[in-house]
Amino acid sequence: MLDDNDDIHPLFHGAPKSTEFKKLRKRIVQNTREAVEQYGMVQPGAKWLVCLSGGKDSYTLLAVLHELKWRGLLPVELLACNLDQGQPGFPATVLPEFLERMGVPHRIEYQDTYSIVVDKVPQGRTFCALCSRLRRGNLYRIAREEGCSAVVLGHHRDDILETFFMNLFHGSRLATMPPKLVNEEGDLFVYRPLAHVAEEDCEKFARAMKYPIIPCDLCGSQDGLQRQQVKALIDQWEKNHPGRRQKMFRALMNIRPSHMLDPALFDFAGLNIDLAKNDADSDGIPALR
Repeated sequence: MLDDNDDIHPLFHGAPKSTEFKKLRKRIVQNTREAVEQYGMVQPGAKWLVCLSGGKDSYTLLAVLHELKWRGLLPVELLACNLDQGQPGFPATVLPEFLERMGVPHRIEYQDTYSIVVDKVPQGRTFCALCSRLRRGNLYRIAREEGCSAVVLGHHRDDILETFFMNLFHGSRLATMPPKLVNEEGDLFVYRPLAHVAEEDCEKFARAMKYPIIPCDLCGSQDGLQRQQVKALIDQWEKNHPGRRQKMFRALMNIRPSHMLDPALFDFAGLNIDLAKNDADSDGIPALR
């Protein structure tokens, strides 16, 4: 039951009173709680580094995690973190001032990865891969310095679905961003609590709350990104067949290894039939399945 008054975390002060917004907020909270519980993210007493870029998704993540904690449903310590990557024109004071005003514990880190990216990436190539790698390495370092057991990211349902198709079309593999994983060093969890939340809901929520959204002027400013093409394709499917996006996402949660082709995932070589039983059948032909 959502509060009708302001007896809630400051991140929700001034929230619209409309029935539509209350339903939106309730849906986001329920979807996030579902993912947190379903994928076993909670270790009581743990400390999470909640990554805040200033985009609609990370604001939604920050707010919903604090609501769950406020309601006693998330027994972990939350530390918001923004990594200022040195992009020209980045409004460096927006997030610190916002977090101070909201009373959210936070750490602001400055690392000029922007210069490295533009120097190392050949002209005409996209920045995303290197930018992401440098950002993730710094976030892991910060998490260790702050005694956090998990790095928490704002990727939502649509990000996960788009990544699946990116891997399918361009990587020749069936894979996406899991809601929970352990980093390569084996010392940190990576969580995506918004795994079940639609991008559209993040957009509506952050706009309704009037959070100071900061656009990404690095990768977001490049044309011809493969992810943009995949997103446009999925949007078209959704337009032609409303609900298609959610059906495709649900398919990622309903995988049958024996009906795929990966011998490392399913022991096809060890799959046998009972020849003695078949010999006893009248036609001697095993039934097809």
